[in-house]
Amino acid sequence: MHKSIKDLTGHIMTQAKSKGFGTTPKDINVAEKIALIHSEISEAFEAYRHKNIDGKDGFKEELGDAVQRIFHLCGIFKIDIEKEVLKKIEDNKKRQWKWDDINETHA
Repeated sequence: MHKSIKDLTGHIMTQAKSKGFGTTPKDINVAEKIALIHSEISEAFEAYRHKNIDGKDGFKEELGDAVQRIFHLCGIFKIDIEKEVLKKIEDNKKRQWKWDDINETHA
């Protein structure tokens, strides 16, 4: 069954309420929530480095954890993240990167 990002965010907010994770800005510490998102990304990186892609604490699972935390934060602030992602995709179509000025490889 396909669920929209809005549906997933709603489910995560329901779960957050039942678990006591906070559902309004006054219920949370934003810096802590962002740090937790960062920690999930770091865990995904470590899993990838160790070739742990599937399964418990694997790359895929850790990315899923990061997305859940992002959706939770979006739900708290009533951010339509699907709209924001689509807007950013459109902005990036017109964006020019100056590859010679940045220390990053590209395809």
